[in-house]
Amino acid sequence: MTVLRDELVARLLRAGELEVSGDDQAEVDSYFDAESFRFHGPAGFESDYAGLTAYFTSIRSAFDDRSIRRGIIVVEGLTVACQTWIEGTFVREFTHSPVGPLPPNGQRVVWDLSNIFRFDDRGRLIEEWVRTDQRSFLRQLGAEGR
Repeated sequence: MTVLRDELVARLLRAGELEVSGDDQAEVDSYFDAESFRFHGPAGFESDYAGLTAYFTSIRSAFDDRSIRRGIIVVEGLTVACQTWIEGTFVREFTHSPVGPLPPNGQRVVWDLSNIFRFDDRGRLIEEWVRTDQRSFLRQLGAEGR
């Protein structure tokens, strides 16, 4: 099966929306090859699909009024690169912050991300690389200097 460019973009957008909202985990799972998926994050953070799912669970637990939006999207073959902004109001403990559990500060937080996604020929996500400004993120979380 060959996946078309527009279908890859649509799948990426929907997977992100579901990860942030938490509306339908079974549908989220359908967008990933859960067995072989690998996540490569800032500061050398590496994870599998279960780890990524746990991270988004912690985001949904800690932040209210969450949203996700995408900026520039570039597709080459089965690879998609894009700008991503995830926002939410920090109202409960964030257990998976870059520095460990953090208490809420009630502030609006914006993750400003650059992502590269790799899909298999069935349109499932098999790898993701993320870069972000950790210093700015930690400052928004009230953990500057940690």
